[in-house]
Amino acid sequence: MIGIHPNTVRFYEEWGLIPRAKRKANGYRVFTDFHIEQLRLARIAFQIEILQNGLRKKIVETVKVSANGDFDKALVLANEYLVQIYQEQKNAEEAIGIVKQLLSGKPIRDERYLKRKEVSETLNITMDTLRNWELNGLLSVKRKKNGYRVYTDHDIRRLKIIRSLRCANYSLEAILRMLNELSMNPQVNLKKVLNTPKDDTDIISACDKLIVSLQEAERNAEKMIEILHNMKSRYYQSIFQTRSNPPS
Repeated sequence: MIGIHPNTVRFYEEWGLIPRAKRKANGYRVFTDFHIEQLRLARIAFQIEILQNGLRKKIVETVKVSANGDFDKALVLANEYLVQIYQEQKNAEEAIGIVKQLLSGKPIRDERYLKRKEVSETLNITMDTLRNWELNGLLSVKRKKNGYRVYTDHDIRRLKIIRSLRCANYSLEAILRMLNELSMNPQVNLKKVLNTPKDDTDIISACDKLIVSLQEAERNAEKMIEILHNMKSRYYQSIFQTRSNPPS
């Protein structure tokens, strides 16, 4: 009915993405209409793989909460996910603008000097993520005389590009190669430098494709919200009664 392998159903059950199915006396599992709707919800949720900035974690939590019958909380999470999708679209569009500005060769002044915590809050990425990118050579941060790191406007623009490319599932190695070439030669052939599996991919088209994926994720999130509303109206009362009157 769902178009998935039976093993997938088992995995979904083990991972808490659907409720545990009851068994008949002969040992066979019995799946209800609620299971079917929950499976459809999960399939829509995981159709688009977007891993960056906690989006994957948020959508997994939404499905698990729905599987437990807490549709109100699942709706809150789904709407938060949708809002974050909107923000990621803006981030990708901004990254495209930054790259075009860099490729134009126009000088850009550094006006801000921010600490790591301030950058983390400004860009909505964790401090651990910043450390990881620095350790992998994606960013070299200046230090003041007192030893504190300071991030300039140039660093922040670079981080915005990195963030979008990571959201588009580019490896740290590919991003580093591109950024190194770009810093040495603003007219570099970004397509060649990225060296991605698809020959027609460069940094701008990568962000464009990310935006398309985010738009698809946006439509899927809207479908999920609709399904959750329908599930709440159909199953909330029966789930509530089952919990209020557990079998003796």
